[in-house]
Amino acid sequence: MSTAATVQHKSGPACEHTDVLIVGAGISGVGAAHHLGEKCPDKRYIILETKDSFGGTWRQHTYPGIRSDSDLYTFGYRFKPWTGQPIASAGAILDYMGEAIADDRIDQHIRYRHQVLKASWSGEAQLWFVEAVRNDTGETVRFSCNFLWMCQGYYRHAEGYTPEWAGMSEFKGRIVHPQTWPEDLDYKGKRVIVIGSGATAATLIPNMADDCSHITMLQRSPTYFWTGENRNELADQLRELEVPEEWVHEIVRRSILKQSREVQELSVSDPELVKDELFRVIREYLGEDFDMSHFTPGYRPWQQRLAYVPDADLFRGIRSGKVSVVTDHIDRFTGDGILTKSGELLEADIIITATGFNLSVMGDIAFDVDGEPVDFASTFTYRGIMNSGVPNMSCMFGYLRTSWTMRVDLVCDFVCRLLNKMDDEGLRVCTATLRDQDKGMAVRPWIEEDEFNAGYLKRSMHLLPKQGGHEPWEFCRDYYLEKDSLPAVDLNEDALVYEPAAQAVAATA
Repeated sequence: MSTAATVQHKSGPACEHTDVLIVGAGISGVGAAHHLGEKCPDKRYIILETKDSFGGTWRQHTYPGIRSDSDLYTFGYRFKPWTGQPIASAGAILDYMGEAIADDRIDQHIRYRHQVLKASWSGEAQLWFVEAVRNDTGETVRFSCNFLWMCQGYYRHAEGYTPEWAGMSEFKGRIVHPQTWPEDLDYKGKRVIVIGSGATAATLIPNMADDCSHITMLQRSPTYFWTGENRNELADQLRELEVPEEWVHEIVRRSILKQSREVQELSVSDPELVKDELFRVIREYLGEDFDMSHFTPGYRPWQQRLAYVPDADLFRGIRSGKVSVVTDHIDRFTGDGILTKSGELLEADIIITATGFNLSVMGDIAFDVDGEPVDFASTFTYRGIMNSGVPNMSCMFGYLRTSWTMRVDLVCDFVCRLLNKMDDEGLRVCTATLRDQDKGMAVRPWIEEDEFNAGYLKRSMHLLPKQGGHEPWEFCRDYYLEKDSLPAVDLNEDALVYEPAAQAVAATA
């Protein structure tokens, strides 16, 4: 079936029409396309992607050593076995996604270099009207769709988050954010400071260390790290037994999820035991005399993600003397480097600010419903998938403790089930709607700080949708609960309000 048709609406010019419009060709958008093709084969769909190719995060980030911080048995799709190393490079992930696209011929549905600017819902037409600009030509293009599926990711690709420090303009060298890594950056033989202690810093530093004269990880507060060989022993054993790759993928996936759940639960019930085990492994590389305060955060394990260091490369760099760790606050930048609050001058030729990113709510797109602008911070989330008062739209937000993609598959199952129900029953519109009993419920943030306190979320929590005090107005962030609860959701529950096609209503009248 062709991907699109053309419709004319009295409120504007002709639009290219499709049944489902997916925004974003990253890990979520490609997953959504696969599930649509598998479960809703008669649905026409188009994917709009801002960049000139697929991949999202893995296309945007090009800094040295860019790799996943989740294992690919769980970060990979349920429907496509992963056969490489558990912690994979961006290039390997892009190859994997490219194979998924080729397997399902998804490429014929993707429109690259299309940046979505505006999305307007018309209750009269029962359609979304979407306006985009082509980055290659500057042309404005318009689409209409029955259902809008937001898979655009959750951070702003154009710029990373860099705090403002005194004296930054005085620094004689170069200041770089990893999210927008310059192709011409020459760090060979240079003194480098990396500000930050998360997964990005832990990736950059060992991959730059051999070429720098010295590299310093300057952190305001430490991160919990864990390490091990970049291999999965169970997967290796199964392959030696010539078990089919589909089975290897599923068995290892379940094994990793079980182990991860046990660690997460232990992090709450006995955090000191988890900390001791994490520190024990680090000391094996750095020795008993190393100052472990550099790896001792002020929060318990798993309040932020545990940053994985494959093959202990960061610790090997520290042991070699090429890498040092400084835990201190920045007083100011100087012409020659950074002066810390304790009075130490860290000299540098290049400063890299691995300080996180800026959250983007719904891709920074201007939304309106029948002419009324949508403020998503004033909406309630319906099971972390839809928003109250916004018809025929779902959004993709993955897990933060479990691999993001584990939720992609579950949400795709839900959305496809919803679309098929609407088709089977002649329904045209579905809106998550607050009921009378919901209007006085407690209002909670998208994510509670004591559950997950990453800086990028804390800075932007006020922009995100709210949670209510009871189902279905909650975002379940626990895969181990949601894998059973989400498939069991009754699509006839009264918080989902349906409308038949307008033509049917008119004919009845």
